[in-house]
Amino acid sequence: MGKTDTLTMNQDQLVKAWNQTLPTVLNESERVEIKADAADPRTIWVHIATAGHSFYSFDFKCTYVDSREVHVTFVDVEQDGQHINERTEIVQTLIDDYVRHIHECAQQLHAVTHH
Repeated sequence: MGKTDTLTMNQDQLVKAWNQTLPTVLNESERVEIKADAADPRTIWVHIATAGHSFYSFDFKCTYVDSREVHVTFVDVEQDGQHINERTEIVQTLIDDYVRHIHECAQQLHAVTHH
């Protein structure tokens, strides 16, 4: 049996790497904040604030399945600090885009998350 492909980075390094890498796959004007999950060392929280006048902000929970793949869960969307319906087409499109970008970032970070 081969060795399992597990995440080998500590959470602080992981948060730092994500903070450096995720903005490079998003639009320049979008703001990103990555936080560690206190309960699970394989989980980080991703907060993305959109650019422009819409003032959307999105929260995602990302849990590493292995060193390459993350399971992304959409948690919440707000507009100008107020919770809004995430079922609108524009919000769903943004959620899909951000989930794709988060997976893209995880792929880029595979070089550092797998030793």
